Amino acid sequence: SREAQMEGIESDPGPRDEWRLLTWTFVAVLVPVLLTLWCSMQRSKRAVLMKEVFRKSKHDWRYTDLFSKPTYCCVCGQHVLRGAFCDCCGVCADERCLRRADRALPCKEVVAPAREDGALPHQWVRGNVPLCSYCAVCKQQCGTQPRLCDLRRVCIWCQTTVHDDCKPSLEDGGRCDLGEFRSLIIPPHYLHHVNKLRRRHPDEYRKLAALCGSGWTPVLVLANTRSGNNMAEDLLGEFRMLLNPVQVFDLTKIPPGRALQLCTLLPPGIARVLVCGGDGTVGWVLDAIDTMKLKDQEMFIPRVTILPLGTGNDLSNTLGWGAGYAGEIPVEQVLRNILDAEVVSMDRWKVQVASKGYYFRKPKVLSMNNYFSVGPDALMALNFHAHREKTPSFFSSRIINKAVYFLYGTKDCLVQECKDLDKRIELELDGERVNLPSLEGIIVCNIGYWGGGCRLWEGMGDEPCPPTRLDDGLLEVVGVYGSFHCAQIQVKLANPVRLGQAHTVRLVLKSSRMPMQVDGEPWAQGPCTITITHKTQVLMLYHSAEQTDDEDDDSSGSDAETPDTPKPVPESLTLANAV
Repeated sequence: SREAQMEGIESDPGPRDEWRLLTWTFVAVLVPVLLTLWCSMQRSKRAVLMKEVFRKSKHDWRYTDLFSKPTYCCVCGQHVLRGAFCDCCGVCADERCLRRADRALPCKEVVAPAREDGALPHQWVRGNVPLCSYCAVCKQQCGTQPRLCDLRRVCIWCQTTVHDDCKPSLEDGGRCDLGEFRSLIIPPHYLHHVNKLRRRHPDEYRKLAALCGSGWTPVLVLANTRSGNNMAEDLLGEFRMLLNPVQVFDLTKIPPGRALQLCTLLPPGIARVLVCGGDGTVGWVLDAIDTMKLKDQEMFIPRVTILPLGTGNDLSNTLGWGAGYAGEIPVEQVLRNILDAEVVSMDRWKVQVASKGYYFRKPKVLSMNNYFSVGPDALMALNFHAHREKTPSFFSSRIINKAVYFLYGTKDCLVQECKDLDKRIELELDGERVNLPSLEGIIVCNIGYWGGGCRLWEGMGDEPCPPTRLDDGLLEVVGVYGSFHCAQIQVKLANPVRLGQAHTVRLVLKSSRMPMQVDGEPWAQGPCTITITHKTQVLMLYHSAEQTDDEDDDSSGSDAETPDTPKPVPESLTLANAV
């Protein structure tokens, strides 16, 4: 019937419905693709514009897609989710206001003249005050309102906050005293006077230092952004906010040799260097200090301290700065600890590797601060180093790095690639041959800690052993039976094989290739002769673990004294008395 035909026509989709379905499907696929391409083009265009602004700017801008705390634009006063902030002066700006902020708001001057009365004037940035800040006049909390409000002194080293209404009541006459860390900061007017000197001589620097107050011990911050847990980049920004930005260096952009030349513009013997990185970074800086001695700049050599960002951090642990920094204490407390640190001397050693069969090739010469080893621990370091070179992004956490070390150690317990070491190597201590038991590894130590926090020479602590110091000119030589023995020593279930102490150590590898390392830098070595002799001493800063943070807070306001001569190594560095 006709009704049945009409029902059949309605039930079967016609060509028009098929085209409609195809059209909507095409639109549903194409529109997101076009939107994605458009957003990508806008993002690329924005990135190019911002890169151009950052390149020409006097500010040290850092872009972020999301601020970690409520932030307001210093130009328009609106709440900012995505924008840029200056590492040096703390100015924050929305993307749209970035150019205006760059033109209208000055950054911190690293070199600038003082006022006629010799004081440094304040610079002000409005809003975005630090959390838990209090007004210097009325002592009430600042920055409590959800808008751009209140002021702070953004010569940053001053760090004092003040309400808008309280600003006229400030009693300092606009004089900036550089704040709590004035003894660690290189003031802009000091560098201004240095640039005007006709004769750059240490005596002239001493006269200028009188302008900076008594107890002035400026600190240089040298950070390796590739170390350990990748915290160095954020730390660089925090130190630039607290200190003069000219004192803060990124070692991936400026080598330590160039950075340390700033010490030659300071009075001799007062500079301090904070190395943010692992033991390898510390060795890099200490090698640059040795180069200063060759340039007749020995009088300007600084004292060195460590903020441990690496994986092992054994030297930092020995000097009382901890086994690793993960932000558990604020940067301000790190600077307070530097003010209270003591100066100690530390031996450095020369490792000379002469390969057999290459009589006309110069021996490879390395510097040693921590330890030299041949055997299973060097094999673990070599395997770790090879894989980190292939995939560096994977090894961005201290926990992951230690887990990888553990896996390689477990593998070596089963394979035992370094067995029968005693048949392949000869050991001499101060010229006397040592009869070796059946060993897989030999470790030569200069410091108390080894393997990421283990007191190797002390072992379990149940047997008397000769004391050791950082400045005694002696090396401690021990042997291990294998990777499992190393693990037992680290958890204090076994003692190492103490082979002796010596001023000179000589090892002869007679056959095959063996893994070796110096301060965590590994390589595979064929038959050779290795000679370890004393090289020099360097001045380090030691932080006493007995001093509490509360004591640090009480003494932070006092001026730190700079010792003319290094103090003897504290008893806490003597392994025989260590707990």
